[in-house]
Amino acid sequence: MAETAGTADTAAPPRAAADAAGRRGHLAADLRAVRVLWQREVIRFGRNRLRIAMSVIMPMMFLLVFGTGLNAAVPAEQDATSDFRAFFFPGVLLMAVQAPAMAAGASIVWDRQAGFLRQLLVAPVRRPPLLTGTCLGGATAGLGYALPVLCLAGLVGIPYRPELLLVLAELALIAFAFTSLGVLVAVCAKHPETFQIVIGLCMMPLLFLSGAVFPASGLPGWLGTVVSLNPLTYAVDALRRTLPGEGVSGLGDRAAGPQWGDWTPSVPAELGCVAVLAALALTVATYRFARSE
Repeated sequence: MAETAGTADTAAPPRAAADAAGRRGHLAADLRAVRVLWQREVIRFGRNRLRIAMSVIMPMMFLLVFGTGLNAAVPAEQDATSDFRAFFFPGVLLMAVQAPAMAAGASIVWDRQAGFLRQLLVAPVRRPPLLTGTCLGGATAGLGYALPVLCLAGLVGIPYRPELLLVLAELALIAFAFTSLGVLVAVCAKHPETFQIVIGLCMMPLLFLSGAVFPASGLPGWLGTVVSLNPLTYAVDALRRTLPGEGVSGLGDRAAGPQWGDWTPSVPAELGCVAVLAALALTVATYRFARSE
């Protein structure tokens, strides 16, 4: 009996060590998969120089043409710091991040059509890291598209101050949320045409009902409720409150953000809403991906 117990005690540590080594091996494989898929999206982003140029031109057209036109609607009695283009600038940043981040979801749909996704699924890697790596790559690409637009902030009177680094960090979180939403649609939509239709029907209303073009507070009836429930509303308002300068605050009450009753959420609370959106979308996408593929 004593010999049997001694043998069991001797066998237990090697078994525990083997289990720990197995867990480390799985973790290393997962991290390697995340790195490879992230790198794949970044390489795809860097090779498409025409798309990078167009991603800068389109938001700037919105800013300089559409924003300048709406700037005429600001009452003349406002002070010299009143510039609707500064108010509109966070929405332009959101536009710059949106399309490339959503492209990561489109890549999943095309990978399914081409058979590449099936090759990934037979690899000895768990499925959550596959989506996580794709989301991180899409978020990096979206941030790369937004960076040139952010560098042009001085054109609308936004000064170049250290706060722009905080804006860059917020854009990284927003890009990750966009990518997670795109991936969620991609794992539910089996065909590229379906993906494009769903993205078009969802993203444009979310963008225009986010307070990017008009203030989120003081809206009448159902419109104010919809804007308050839109997670992108808090992303736009967080960017607007973090951007330096007096261009936005010069609009007075017109620049007011969303409110929960009598309480105005802080910037960390607004970013928390965006983070919850990203985590929820990625979790649901992982669940659907594990069941459907």
